[in-house]
Amino acid sequence: MKEAMPVLTAGAGLHETLALLTSQLRPDANHKEDMVFLKDVFSERSLGYLMKIHEKLRQYERQSPTPVLHSASSLADDVAEELQGGPMSSEEKELLHLLTSPHLKAVLSVHDTVAQKNFDPVLPPLPDDLEDELEEESVKIVRLVKNKEPLGATIRRDEATGAVIVARIMRGGAADRSGLVHVGDELREVNGVSVIHKRPDEISQLLSQSQGSITLKIIPAIKEEDRLKESKVYMRALFDYIPLEDKATPCQEAGLPFKRGDILQVVTQDDHTWWQAKRVGDSNLRAGLVPSKLFQERRLAYRMKMGTLPNPKSPKKPVSDQGCDKEDCDCEGYFNGQYIAGLRRSFRMSRKDRQGSSGEGSDPGDPDFQTYEEVTRYQQRPNERPRLVVLIGSLGARINELKQRVIAENPHRFAVAVPHTTRPKKPHEKEGVEYHFVTKQQFDVDALNNKFIEHGEYKENQYGTSIEAIRSVQAKNKMCVVDVQPEALKRLRTAEFKPYVIFVKPRVPESRRRRSAATSPGGGDHGRITDEDLQEMRQSAVQIDQQYGHLVDRVLIKEDSASACAELRGILERLERESFWVPVSWVRT
Repeated sequence: MKEAMPVLTAGAGLHETLALLTSQLRPDANHKEDMVFLKDVFSERSLGYLMKIHEKLRQYERQSPTPVLHSASSLADDVAEELQGGPMSSEEKELLHLLTSPHLKAVLSVHDTVAQKNFDPVLPPLPDDLEDELEEESVKIVRLVKNKEPLGATIRRDEATGAVIVARIMRGGAADRSGLVHVGDELREVNGVSVIHKRPDEISQLLSQSQGSITLKIIPAIKEEDRLKESKVYMRALFDYIPLEDKATPCQEAGLPFKRGDILQVVTQDDHTWWQAKRVGDSNLRAGLVPSKLFQERRLAYRMKMGTLPNPKSPKKPVSDQGCDKEDCDCEGYFNGQYIAGLRRSFRMSRKDRQGSSGEGSDPGDPDFQTYEEVTRYQQRPNERPRLVVLIGSLGARINELKQRVIAENPHRFAVAVPHTTRPKKPHEKEGVEYHFVTKQQFDVDALNNKFIEHGEYKENQYGTSIEAIRSVQAKNKMCVVDVQPEALKRLRTAEFKPYVIFVKPRVPESRRRRSAATSPGGGDHGRITDEDLQEMRQSAVQIDQQYGHLVDRVLIKEDSASACAELRGILERLERESFWVPVSWVRT
């Protein structure tokens, strides 16, 4: 039998209605999460306070009270002056102290303003010596109050008429917040100083030097621009930008500096060359100018044509950490004859084919310039497969060891993709546990059909990690952790896997003054390391960062194996419960 809703009394207010509604919410089997959410929202204390304030305001509106006095401030001043005219008792001294306190004076001043209904701003009188040509034009006097912040508007000189025109309004700036200055307005005066014959840079300097109150004489545009709704487009920056070094920007002071990886909220794309954007998480609400995607790509294409920018399709292949498969690939070895950081140079150089799938490239005539990537927030849902976690590492990172330690700690939540191999199975091995054992003919067919994210040859045997092996782990509702060469990242960045890419690099000291017993960056005391070895490690990290850093979600600096393992474990746990920025194409249906 359905429970009836209690009847509200006629005088029940919004606050009582909200409290009663909250008490009637009952979890439903099909909408339990929605009911819990509504109950949490309606039970929020701040919402209850707002409802109470709303009721009081409505009550005040219905009663329409009239003020007893319109000049309470003057009366308080008169009383204070009277009290000071003679000897005072302790009560009179206390009253004088209250009447002269700044807070009470402010309250009385507000009371008088409300009582007198004196809400309109006081504008200065129009000057008597208005120019004759303005008599037939609509003139607007705008008074703004700004601190040390810029006005938030750029200007230009109209080539046809010579007039100074407002070219752009920066979202969140003083001009935008006022709602009184619009694109297309003609600027005539700043604080009484005519700007008709001044250069734009002189006018900009005049505006920037004005503090506090600033008065503008404006001829409004024939059709004022409607204030656009704030855009909800978010972009991940794939390059660093310093406006003060950009000679092409229309106003360097209005530019928004950012670094690769910053998330930008693009508030307007009206200008095809310069967008207005804010940095997500930045306390500054004023938008700044950033180069548009099209403009930045054109600049990069021009630089590449002139030979000042290398072709992004043919970079020098960086040297990276070899995340070897099991014991066959020798996860420990020697580098330049020295034992170091889980990498053997002979393995890295002798492997004939350690490569990604051949199907990952794009048209070589259309360079993939790194500008912006549209992103959105994404959080894994309970019924979705876990995201793929991809580890890449520079020389000395020993990412295979790191991966194995984290998985061994919790094999019920994390797992590796079982690789394929053409080598014979050993007596103690089981199919599908250590490896998937296949014939060379079958391996070649699978490689030709792009079934491997990467594959290679070692000691005349083929090894590879297949896409199906990753799907098999995810089908068990486990988080699959793989370590690959950076070249395989583009193949894995799909909506199916939604990979979270972690770049692991060892903390490398500047030099080794004592080389007799140096400790490897990966952890452990493994013998001598020369300064040349350390330099190659640094170069490996720099090259990977330059070529693949825009595809990386997190950089993990490995001090030692224990701390790196703990940090990686924390990252994996947050992936399951927190939201992250991902490409829009991954979540669109």
